Amino acid sequence: MSILPEFVRSLLLTIFFSFVAPIVLITILLATFSVIGYIPGVATIGHVSAAQLLKFLAIFGQGCPFEGAIVIGLTCSLVGALFDTYASAVIRT
Repeated sequence: MSILPEFVRSLLLTIFFSFVAPIVLITILLATFSVIGYIPGVATIGHVSAAQLLKFLAIFGQGCPFEGAIVIGLTCSLVGALFDTYASAVIRT
């Protein structure tokens, strides 16, 4: 039986999860900073942290934080796909 269907399934799952993981991490960080922004005494830290994260994402997205998050996700999915391909080649030899 052909190894190709198993490899393609593994590769697609790796690409998907490698894309979703940094997007989820960025979302959790922004949500955490937003919640911290409502706590008296540390609200400034929350607002400044959220603003800095959005500026960081804007660097990768040509001024748009959303595009920056997508670029980071696509880059991580590419790296995940390369790693999965390498791991599959090592296992099969």
